[in-house]
Amino acid sequence: MSDKIKPHHLSRKAILYVRQSSSYQVMNNLESQKLQYAMESHLRSLGWNEVEIIDEDLGRSAGGSVTRTGFERMVAQVCLGEVGAVSAREVSRFARNSREWQQLVEVCRIVDTLLIDQEMVYSPRLGNDRLLLGLKGTLNEYELDLLRQRASEARVEKARRGELGFHCPVGFVKDEDGKWQKDPDERIRRAIELAYAKLFELGSARQVLLWFMENDLSIPARTIGGDVHWRRPTYSSIYHILTNPAYGGAFAYGKTERVTVIHDGISTQRTRRRPRDRWVALIPEAHEGYVSWESFERVQKMIASNNLSDYEPSGAARRGSGLLTGLLRCRRCSRMLRVTYKGADGEIVRYACPGGREDSKEPRCVAFSGGNVDPAVARQLLLAVQPAALEAAIMATQQQANAHSDVLEALRRDLEAARYRAHRAERQYEASDPDNRLVTQELERRWNAALEAVRGIESRIADETTNAESAAVGTMEEFRDLASDLESLWNDPCADERTKKRLIRALIREIIVDIDEQTSEVVLLIHWKGGVHTPLRLPRRRPGDRRVNIAKDVIESVRGLSRICDDQKIAAVLNRAKLLTGNGNYWTRTTITSLRHRNDIECHSEQLQQDQGWMNLTDAAKRIGVSRRTLQHAIEDGYITAERPIPCGPWILNEQNLKSESALRFLERVRTNKMHGVVPSPLQAVLDLSTT
Repeated sequence: MSDKIKPHHLSRKAILYVRQSSSYQVMNNLESQKLQYAMESHLRSLGWNEVEIIDEDLGRSAGGSVTRTGFERMVAQVCLGEVGAVSAREVSRFARNSREWQQLVEVCRIVDTLLIDQEMVYSPRLGNDRLLLGLKGTLNEYELDLLRQRASEARVEKARRGELGFHCPVGFVKDEDGKWQKDPDERIRRAIELAYAKLFELGSARQVLLWFMENDLSIPARTIGGDVHWRRPTYSSIYHILTNPAYGGAFAYGKTERVTVIHDGISTQRTRRRPRDRWVALIPEAHEGYVSWESFERVQKMIASNNLSDYEPSGAARRGSGLLTGLLRCRRCSRMLRVTYKGADGEIVRYACPGGREDSKEPRCVAFSGGNVDPAVARQLLLAVQPAALEAAIMATQQQANAHSDVLEALRRDLEAARYRAHRAERQYEASDPDNRLVTQELERRWNAALEAVRGIESRIADETTNAESAAVGTMEEFRDLASDLESLWNDPCADERTKKRLIRALIREIIVDIDEQTSEVVLLIHWKGGVHTPLRLPRRRPGDRRVNIAKDVIESVRGLSRICDDQKIAAVLNRAKLLTGNGNYWTRTTITSLRHRNDIECHSEQLQQDQGWMNLTDAAKRIGVSRRTLQHAIEDGYITAERPIPCGPWILNEQNLKSESALRFLERVRTNKMHGVVPSPLQAVLDLSTT
């Protein structure tokens, strides 16, 4: 026994620390575990009767990147002075980083705890042992870094040659030489090819996802074990298929990297994508792909152009009534303009450049309404496509027919797979012992479920066939009249906004926009994809100037009220009557002013009111010397003529109406207190008493 072991060491317990770096080692390196557990007998031979084994860190690395609860518990017991020695097969099992290793050695020095491995006993209180432990800790850390460096360099060199093997994505299988080949299952191949075909047709990964979900089609996915199963599509699965270079026939490695992130004092490892120029290896045409490498590169440009950016045009057609979203570029700062929607239903479109506000908190470079810009650009587009309107109409119906055929082909492949599963379930049921009901009843249930799936797909195929027949491709004669009225079709309220946006993006690359402050005009320069440039100058709309459908009675009411009320009072009267604007908002002084300008209604003026003799009920009652109630009765009875444009609004009277003959007679009756004469009622019965 070593002379470093003292009685006070033996009076405390010993801890045996057992650790392996990965779950693979835990499952396969069983001999290493046995050697580590055998250290318990070595501790007992040194004189310890109480030995505690801590092995909860099996499968955890000691490099310092993961939390080791077993190591922390061991250090805590050492700090409490309960441990006489800590032991491991090799001291590298304790830690392979300086922070945890120096912490353990320092704590053991303070409380006089020994460190023991298979070779010798170390006392941290002795200078030579502490020097040796520090050297071993440094060597252990260097050894781990060296092993990682060698493994990483070997893996990188093998990847650069395209020989590194890893799990292939769904749609590929490995042959006997380890090379990737297309999956022999036609259903899997067609599903992946259909995803790429729909991207070229619809223009964005999200639209591809919505198309698959709308038609209730599944996509293949690979499980952790390597098996392929069919599931409901998700955006991540569709995006992975469309962006994985393997489907373009390329070998790619090093697309992601691990970074350390400190959050709340805890370091965690996260994965982030690298830009393509930092990939470790990219070898086009390394194997057979589902699309050519040129087509795959085109797909990546389409997906990248769909991202919202201040500098790159956005090519995807998004929801909203703004037709030019993602196409307008500011001439002053070269940023892409952003769109905002206002109003009750978001029907008011407004484009604005965020450059000035984001850079220096100044006003925006340009900002204008899309109410007249969108129709003007649409008219230019219709003029450009008018000669090809007939062909476009026929192509649209062809695309619709092709979409139905794509769904039918996918459903037929699903039907073939469902029939195979039903046939296999039938064979399993027939091969079972009919007397063993515990087995046959479950096999019968599976067979019935498979048959139900077959019938469900058959009914869907029948419905889709009916829809395909009703959407047959039209002829030239059928579309001649339709193509001649392309503008009315474009302006139809039922027309799909996303279809319009896709058509605009198919022909227009971008539009440079600026504001001419002197003429108050929006200056546009349309860059067509064919290389032609079309300039446009449109009048800029002022705040509140928007052509909306306002009821004629509201306009006439404002015309009448403007004789005695200013714009602020008119807005209050309309709001009290619960009469909203064409956008469904409350009236304000600005909207009333805009309404007057659009309908040539004069502004209210006190001098003009006096000159023309207009007055309200209160002023008129004072003028003729009666109460407001008496004057209102005279108006209701027809003695005096007055206007009341809104039922809950003010009365409008003119001085000439107060001087009419009927008005003067009414005033005379009021003064003589003979408002109402006694008139016999024709309905009154006559009581004639007889005198005979």
